[in-house]
Amino acid sequence: MTRLLRYALLGLLIVIGLTGAMIYSLTWHPEAKEALPVSCTAQAPSLVPGQALKVMTWNVQYLAGKRYVFWDDLATGSDESPTPEDMAFSLDEVARVIRDEQPDIVLLQELNSDAKASHYQNQLKLLQERVADLYPCSAQAFDWKADFVPDPHIFGSVGRQLATLSRYEIEHAERLQLPVEQVNLISRQFKPKNALLITYLPLSDGGQMAVLNTHLDRATQPDDTLQAQISAVAKTLDKFESRGTPWLIGGDFNLLPLGQYQRLPSEQRTPYSADSALHVLWDKYPMIPSNNEAGGIDRARWLTHYPNDPGVNGPDRTVDYLFYSPRIKRVEAMVRQDDTLRISDHLPVIARFLLPAAP
Repeated sequence: MTRLLRYALLGLLIVIGLTGAMIYSLTWHPEAKEALPVSCTAQAPSLVPGQALKVMTWNVQYLAGKRYVFWDDLATGSDESPTPEDMAFSLDEVARVIRDEQPDIVLLQELNSDAKASHYQNQLKLLQERVADLYPCSAQAFDWKADFVPDPHIFGSVGRQLATLSRYEIEHAERLQLPVEQVNLISRQFKPKNALLITYLPLSDGGQMAVLNTHLDRATQPDDTLQAQISAVAKTLDKFESRGTPWLIGGDFNLLPLGQYQRLPSEQRTPYSADSALHVLWDKYPMIPSNNEAGGIDRARWLTHYPNDPGVNGPDRTVDYLFYSPRIKRVEAMVRQDDTLRISDHLPVIARFLLPAAP
């Protein structure tokens, strides 16, 4: 090997090494399981066995509102970020709905922090300023984070969070990594890293309740990622159930209930499968909305997603759910639709439960 060739190979290795180091420094590498800080700004009560509990889950679409067709909504989408004025409106509206409903626990998805698309806002902090008197305790976890994403539509930082607000004490919290999309090693560093945010709320009898918050992968075409994520979620729920720990989970699952695939126009079916991976959960655990509700005569009341697509004139599918332990009793449930259609591309799912009584 000539000296020139050796120098060329050495130079190439140095460039590859520096590029790898730069990519690693710009991206985020969470552990499979990690403890999270819990914030409690005031003394909060403990849950009591047998009490009622009201829960809301809502993907607030980083407060972007409904006046845009974003680049990731449609292949022809052109908008890349909302204006600060639109985000301020959405923030006020999210706070209004939460204050009106006053759920005991709020599960939020797609709150941005230090992301270019949302003008580097800390959206959870802004929201907490408006509802701090209701929710002294909270926990948060990123499910997408990078200092720089080279996609031309982003070309800057991303920071997307799950957040759980609670009227009751949160004892501790953890982030559990879910399986990620199997793309090439470099692309994988810049992709979302979907997760479970698990909060543990103490019960007055010495037990605890697990509350889980999640936002599963948004597939652009059917693949095995969502199936793997659902299987991981099911395994976690099975562990709580086998221990006798009451639990509930809410979030944006990006999966359809039974029968909705056939009801969607063919052009809207692309990310989904006729055999929804969600059956892994509904086969074992109660779901809100149930398949009977989502496919029955009043199914329009249970639609939770209103895509940013000019061809869609209102909510047309259900992708947001609450699942809960059979030990917990459902009292009532609804999707708040009438006054939330212009706030986010998702609508809040709200339910009241009765916790299991003390043995």
